[in-house]
Amino acid sequence: MKTLIQHIGMLAGIHPIETRRLQGSEMGEMDVVDDAWLLIDGDRIASFGKMKDLDALSLGEEATIDAEGGVVLPCWCDPHTHLVYPGSREGEFVDKIRGLSYAEIARRGGGILNSADRLHSMSEEELFTLSMLRLEELEATGTGCVEIKSGYGLNTADELKMLRVVKRLKESSPLRIVSTFLGAHAVGRAYVGRQGEYVDLVIDEMIPAVAKEGLADYIDVFCDEGFFTPEETARILKAGALHGMRPKIHACELASSGGVRVGVEHQALSIDHLENASDEDLSLLVGATTMPTLLPGTSFFLNMPYAKGRHMVDSGLGIALASDCNPGSTPSSDMKFVVSLACIKMRLTPMEAINAATLNAAYAMGLEKEYGSIAVGKKANLQVLKPIPSLDYIPYAYTRRLVNMMVLEGKVRK
Repeated sequence: MKTLIQHIGMLAGIHPIETRRLQGSEMGEMDVVDDAWLLIDGDRIASFGKMKDLDALSLGEEATIDAEGGVVLPCWCDPHTHLVYPGSREGEFVDKIRGLSYAEIARRGGGILNSADRLHSMSEEELFTLSMLRLEELEATGTGCVEIKSGYGLNTADELKMLRVVKRLKESSPLRIVSTFLGAHAVGRAYVGRQGEYVDLVIDEMIPAVAKEGLADYIDVFCDEGFFTPEETARILKAGALHGMRPKIHACELASSGGVRVGVEHQALSIDHLENASDEDLSLLVGATTMPTLLPGTSFFLNMPYAKGRHMVDSGLGIALASDCNPGSTPSSDMKFVVSLACIKMRLTPMEAINAATLNAAYAMGLEKEYGSIAVGKKANLQVLKPIPSLDYIPYAYTRRLVNMMVLEGKVRK
């Protein structure tokens, strides 16, 4: 089945297919074609060009879509979410308004442990239904690839329940989904005061059980002040790697935690958060294959410092953007808003932010060979926007819904 999208006002996000990620000044670059068309063959991009050249081509039979002058660009890729969770935590939102910090709420038994308690009493079917609704909301804002973590189980049975839900989402949703085991998100309530024993549980029981069912592509640890130490993190990442799960890591959200060094040493695919990373931490990322992944929605919602996105790009680093969608610190999956925050609060240019939320974000999920940019041979995961004056308008109009239709795996979804 071939599908032709024609009368595209601007085709954007074009990069050579061999480009895996963008770093430093490259982040401000992408090719665009004005007044364009794009041909999809099956689930892949077959060709594209300018409308004035279309009549000279022999395309054969195809379905035709009129973009009506709208912009077409790759779908957003969201490489850090906690999308499978039991319910909202607006009570903690009010606590934050009254002055309690994220750490204080966690010490009072809220935060991650609150979600873990509620998830324990919820059936897999209920969890799946809620999570499918969230995926539909995410798609409506332009996201076509997403990473989903566990981490609200905090015991073997409930972590497996979460990851089985993620597996069902992979099978049921048109979005491209990758899964991450985050048993080391916090110490389970039954192990409070016995953190070492909980780490042993993660290593000796959870990781083998997850691997036996093939439920996780990656493994993650919350390496930060008040959570897991660099030494504990290293043990967990090493154990996960032995079972085929490549490391990703939470680091430096609350303090300069030592997590960057551990992540780089263990060749983590991404190191995420970095709101309180020191210059020394960031220097460790120069020349590494690890992608720094920034979560400005967390800083916005928690009223905490933003990661040094402008400094990182100016230092030659590439960065990815992600939503961090979760019930406690970022209850939003809107990547367009994340792009706006990156421009407004991190001082990225619109082009840099768009690249960070597409190709570099795909890299942070290990999907950059097939997703995240416009190139012949890549998967046709596209967002077709309403007509807008320029790419700069995307982050400028930070609350306007621009998606007119989505194309996922070559199939049009309106």
